[in-house]
Amino acid sequence: MESAPVSNERLGFGKMGYGCQHYRRRCQIRAPCCNEIFTCRHCHNEAANMLKNFCDRHELNRCDVKQVICAVCDTEQPVAQVCTNCGVNMGEYFCEICKFFDDVTAKGQFHCDECGICRVGGRENYFHCKKCGSCYATSLLDNHLCVENSMRHHCPICYEYLFDSLKETTVMKCGHTMHGECYYEMIKRDKFCCPICSKSIIDMSKTWKRIDEEIEATAMPEDYRHRKVSACFPSF
Repeated sequence: MESAPVSNERLGFGKMGYGCQHYRRRCQIRAPCCNEIFTCRHCHNEAANMLKNFCDRHELNRCDVKQVICAVCDTEQPVAQVCTNCGVNMGEYFCEICKFFDDVTAKGQFHCDECGICRVGGRENYFHCKKCGSCYATSLLDNHLCVENSMRHHCPICYEYLFDSLKETTVMKCGHTMHGECYYEMIKRDKFCCPICSKSIIDMSKTWKRIDEEIEATAMPEDYRHRKVSACFPSF
């Protein structure tokens, strides 16, 4: 005998009422690496990286999660979108590959097969750059300098890993990447070159022109005005 379909009212029960500082969701995950329960992988990673013994520190591979606990009825069960016991949606957005749940669908979550993880911002607004190895905004399509696996390294300012960071990332003119907030903080401190390759990150042509004009307008000191410059190096 087939079970009765779950009502929409039941599916939506408790929406936005559960979660953590990272996500609103109606479940917790059991981390297979340490068998502990956390609301999300970021909660796990933050706790695991605070352990006193450095050797005990570790991060959770999102795809390894096999069990979740419904936040409404406290039932532990295999990963699925709908609770097998009370019938609530444990996440309005659900990715079976990433084992990812989120009740805030306004983020425009989507799974990128080539990245292998879920992204936010709407699939229609992003493309996957194979050389850079990540999803970029469509405004950068044919409009950026490719750097192989540019997103698969740490932000040169705060050293957080960029590829799966929750923070917005900026692609600089040179093709290197960093967190948007780190980028703007660097600009505020009058640092206008890439921390990785030292190339200018903004158009400096007006600045160089102004400096050239100031040099041209500066009178040569009297001691140097009539001095001849040798065309060759002196011999030793």
